[in-house]
Amino acid sequence: MKYEDYFDLSYKPAKKDLICEFYLESNGDLKKVSGGVAAESSIGTWTETATMKKYMMNLAAKVFSFRKIGKNAANIKIAYPIDLFEQGNVPDIMSSIAGNVFGMKDVLNLRLNDIKFPSEIVRSFKGPKFGIDGVRRITRVAKRPLIGTIVKPKLGLNSQDHAKVAYSAWLGGCDIVKDDENLSSQKFNRFEERLKETLKLRDKAERETGEKKSYMVNITAETGEMLHRARLAKEYGNEYAMVDIITAGWSSLQTLRNENEKLKLVLHAHRAGHAALDKNLRHGISMKVLARLTRMIGLDQLHVGTAVGKMFETHEDVLENKKVLTENFYGLKRTMPVASGGLQPLMIPELLKIFGNDVILQFGGGIHGHPRGTLSGARACRQALDAAMRRINLKEYSKNHAELREAVEFFG
Repeated sequence: MKYEDYFDLSYKPAKKDLICEFYLESNGDLKKVSGGVAAESSIGTWTETATMKKYMMNLAAKVFSFRKIGKNAANIKIAYPIDLFEQGNVPDIMSSIAGNVFGMKDVLNLRLNDIKFPSEIVRSFKGPKFGIDGVRRITRVAKRPLIGTIVKPKLGLNSQDHAKVAYSAWLGGCDIVKDDENLSSQKFNRFEERLKETLKLRDKAERETGEKKSYMVNITAETGEMLHRARLAKEYGNEYAMVDIITAGWSSLQTLRNENEKLKLVLHAHRAGHAALDKNLRHGISMKVLARLTRMIGLDQLHVGTAVGKMFETHEDVLENKKVLTENFYGLKRTMPVASGGLQPLMIPELLKIFGNDVILQFGGGIHGHPRGTLSGARACRQALDAAMRRINLKEYSKNHAELREAVEFFG
């Protein structure tokens, strides 16, 4: 079969087909090159071969939708027969549809914008263990958004000082404290010691506030070590584990999710490195795709952008990412969206408009950068949330709330 044979606008996708939506740029014949993408991601190659058999023809991917954009670009849709893929194997799926095709000489740019999975593939994965409802049950926060912080500075604090920062944040009103994505088990802050010290102060904060407090400890490492750290988190009485999903890789995430059937930890997905794949709107893999895979594998929480902070995504992008995590997906539990990146208390009303109540709002510098420190920063965030939930103007509410007033003056 030639590349052109994989281009068939008369093809009607079967119910079990996996559908990919691509943006394609090429200086060559766009129809031929798009057929090449379908061929090279299914049964074809650059030349006809003597090893091709007739019985393979029903496994050929087909370009069934083609919309040209200007001279050198097109939006295309490719249908892949389900039998091309091993069930329950994300590395296999992505090696096929998002593998060598990005490196083809005739492809100037290629972006995988979305994947529509058939139910048979989705149901071969576990999905979130807890999802939004489970997170709310564990954190004992029934309706409002959860307030979280990331310990700052992101690197350098020893285990004891790290724990003290977490304690101040919990005492001020944070529900959740998270390790930064690049804090693992460095010399100055070893994993097990940090876990132990921080959980001690978590328990103290719970006693003093009467509220449930949670610690998202970063377990990201080589897969075996990552599982060991997850088990340690469980042994020390933690309910959470955080993992950097892009740098850890799909295979390790599936291994962790399988192990989590026994551990029963809430799995928090940090997306460090995602922009290397999704920031260029003409090339790479969209955050929407990464979110689908993350939910399918089974992580309970995922960063999706903010639209109002320091991250690059637009309002529309963030809503699309949120939708992927929360819409009906063949019965899988919903993954909790997380807004994080350059947030401060004055943004909370806008964040509620974007996300509603089912969200974790995470503040780094927006809490620790408060003029009077972490405790006051956490209080300011909680006060801003209280005001927003009651639809009271923050400036008005701040007149009787000192920490929020200082935040308004400092950030506003």
